[in-house]
Amino acid sequence: MEMEMEKESSLVRLCIEEACKSGDAVERWRLQRRSLERLPPHLADALLRHLLRRRLLFPSLLEVFKHSVEKIDLRGESSINAEWMAYIGGFVNLYSLNLSDCQRINNSTLWPITGLTSLTELNLSRCSKVTDAGIKHLQSVVNLEKLWIPQTGVTEAGISLLASLKNLSLLDLGGLPVTDHNLSSLQALTKLEYLDIWGSNVTNQGAVGILKFSNLSFLNLSWTSVTQAPNIPHLECLQMNKCAVLSTSITHSSASASLKKLVLSGATFSAETEAFSFTNKSSITYLDISKTSLQNFTFLETMTKLEYLDLSSTAFTDDSVEFVACVGDTLRNLNVSDTKISSTGVEFLSGHVPRLETLSLSKTYVDDLSILYISTMMPCIKALDLSMTSIRGFSQQESPQEEEAKPSLAALQSLPSLKTLSLEHPYLSDIALSPLSSLTGLTHLSLKSTSLTDATLHRLASLPNLASLGVRDAVLTNHGLEKFRPQLSLRTLDLQGCWLLTKDAIAGLCKRHPHIKVRHEFAQESSSLNQNQPLPRSSPLQSSAKISKRKNNRMAETSAVVPRSFLDQRVKYDREELVALQNSPLSRVLPRDGELISVPEILSDFVTGTVIQ
Repeated sequence: MEMEMEKESSLVRLCIEEACKSGDAVERWRLQRRSLERLPPHLADALLRHLLRRRLLFPSLLEVFKHSVEKIDLRGESSINAEWMAYIGGFVNLYSLNLSDCQRINNSTLWPITGLTSLTELNLSRCSKVTDAGIKHLQSVVNLEKLWIPQTGVTEAGISLLASLKNLSLLDLGGLPVTDHNLSSLQALTKLEYLDIWGSNVTNQGAVGILKFSNLSFLNLSWTSVTQAPNIPHLECLQMNKCAVLSTSITHSSASASLKKLVLSGATFSAETEAFSFTNKSSITYLDISKTSLQNFTFLETMTKLEYLDLSSTAFTDDSVEFVACVGDTLRNLNVSDTKISSTGVEFLSGHVPRLETLSLSKTYVDDLSILYISTMMPCIKALDLSMTSIRGFSQQESPQEEEAKPSLAALQSLPSLKTLSLEHPYLSDIALSPLSSLTGLTHLSLKSTSLTDATLHRLASLPNLASLGVRDAVLTNHGLEKFRPQLSLRTLDLQGCWLLTKDAIAGLCKRHPHIKVRHEFAQESSSLNQNQPLPRSSPLQSSAKISKRKNNRMAETSAVVPRSFLDQRVKYDREELVALQNSPLSRVLPRDGELISVPEILSDFVTGTVIQ
């Protein structure tokens, strides 16, 4: 939503923020129904999404949007039931509806949308209560062009019913018992361009029938018994994860001339030299062969158009770097995490991929020297993952207390495009990470170390563009968290595993910075924007009136005063509960004003059984 709002003027953004400020604000403008009917669709969509994110959306409120909203995304909302769907069924211009992971959606709740003639996209992914009866309802939505029903209760019989939806161009049947017979019946879908049948019962014999889908450009055969890639002329993306890929010598060399994306993660091969004989290697731009047993990477020499390459969790070593180097300046994204590459390999690679933007080296043998090679020879790096490596943050072997030891991370300042950095390692210290405070271009930073304290958190608070910050498993104190003053750009703060922090401290953080989504063991109870909080079932105004009537046994004396919404009352009550919690023993381990306690001091206090007053 934020991305779309950025396209609007600051005045529009302020108006939407004000409209979603509270339940009272919603009640004031919901009476202006006629003005909302004329609201431009893109603004109506943005307002609806914002209400949903703030947990201020309820079924009857949908009524005011039925003439303006074109897209509704309710994915993962546990409260969506027949009442919600009854209102959605009245939307005039709705073309896209996402109900994925809405566990209360069943066959009967789908009936109201059967009259939506404008609906072209429907996502029911993982709605397990939707069965063949639900598919019969969908048969009347004749204009459907995109349908997602993976991991639902639909059977082989229900899949065959989909043949009547002649306008389908996208069909996701992942995890369903699709058979060879089903593929035969679905050949009536002549407009199909996207077909996902991962985990199905399709065999090589049925895969031959896929050739009848002449317009198919995307095909997912992952976790099936298919061993030979079908010869589809216009196929651009093929996924065969966890498949046993055999030799395909009968395939014509021109069959995959259009293939751009090939995903074979976890696949096994009968012969490495023939594993890619069914592809036109020079056309591939995206290749994922992670978690395979491949030993020979010479095939990379001819893949001169590669932009994305995933070799993670393979037998890739420094000796194979030369084959990646052959790709040259077309490579933009390289993942070699969990391989045996070292700084020696990075040094060789750095001079051959000058336009690389994303590099993942997590769980490899690289050390601090690799930072120097990356900083000097890969100037376009935007995202860098150095987690769980031999990097210690210093360019020399001496102890970081010695003057001659220099922080190696300071070299990252020469990467002007660096936006995302991951440094998760238990031995990285506050001193080693001190240069990060100079990386003003960072937008996403992930740290995880038991050696970090409040000092690192406070240094990073000055980064002006940081939108997401993770300081996990650190020894942060309540006092340090209270003094934390992040920039307005920060939207997500991950403090998972910071065991010294108490419920009171997390609640206070959420209260001081309500715009920040805090991730912590206690954050779920404290955040005012908790996404797991169920949406209200009916109008907050009606709910509040009912509660008032039960308490006072009389109707409100006047309607001039708009009561506080039910949702706001509940959030306020939770906050008060958290603020009233008794102090735990850990909350007393606080630094004195103006001081930061080091990790050894804190541990010493626990050993001696004392606390700081």
